[in-house]
Amino acid sequence: MTGLTDIALAIVLGAAFGVGACCLLAVTPRWGAASLTRRIAPYVRDVADPRGATPWSPGLATGSAVLWAGARARLGRVLGGADGVARRLRQAGWEMDVAAFRGRQLAWALGGVLAGGIVAVALALTGRFSPAAVVLPPVFAVTALVLCDVRLSAAARRRAARIHEELPTVLEFLALCLSAGEGLLDSLRRVGSVGAGELTGEVRAVVLAVGTGSPLGEALTHMARGLDAPALSRAVDHLVAAIDRGAPLAQVLQAQARDAREDAKRALIEQAGRKEILMLIPLVFLVLPLSVVFAVFPGIFMLRLGLG
Repeated sequence: MTGLTDIALAIVLGAAFGVGACCLLAVTPRWGAASLTRRIAPYVRDVADPRGATPWSPGLATGSAVLWAGARARLGRVLGGADGVARRLRQAGWEMDVAAFRGRQLAWALGGVLAGGIVAVALALTGRFSPAAVVLPPVFAVTALVLCDVRLSAAARRRAARIHEELPTVLEFLALCLSAGEGLLDSLRRVGSVGAGELTGEVRAVVLAVGTGSPLGEALTHMARGLDAPALSRAVDHLVAAIDRGAPLAQVLQAQARDAREDAKRALIEQAGRKEILMLIPLVFLVLPLSVVFAVFPGIFMLRLGLG
């Protein structure tokens, strides 16, 4: 194991030297003429994007950004499913695009490779290294990729569940505002101003979109399509149809609120049935065997004493 220990020490020392060299190169001042971006940025800052008109960026940082963007793009091409990722990001309410999420996945994968390498080096230093430890870095990297995707899916499901719970209350409030004589846009504005939830935040986004020139029906349809919640999509479809045909909106919203509450009640009953089945698992596999052991073991012990 001396050879493996020497290899592990070489990996640790080489990694430390490489990190130190990169840090020194990153802080080294750049001797030379200023770049074109730095020279013209003070004159176009008021008309250019401040995020794109950076006054100066070292060549090392620029090269690292290019390499990072290329690696992120290659990861996106390998994994695919950009439409599904964009839909889940919209459902989860995360303020990032698909490229940023792929970058986060890549960072998690690199962290997994680093963690796997540290574990392998630690095993080698303690004399417990085996050929199976070689696969630890790729296994940790794949696990980190999967965990990042699972985290996004879980966040999307939780937010969709909260929106489904808030839907009946929001629809009833809208119906109440419409019954009081307000218009639909004013009712949406009132709900967005007094509410505090996921769905009311989406309502505020709809009001903002209408204020910037989008039609109300189109803004509502875009919201429902982005959230991809069946109950919300059904309510928005009926509401848009009522707007186009001139039907009474208050009655339509009240009917949709009743349907949403019935769906929530049915979902709660189904969830209770699933929980009841899950509660049987510890009863069958833990409580019942222990009860049988406590009931049978004294008799077996007494029989053994009688036979002895």
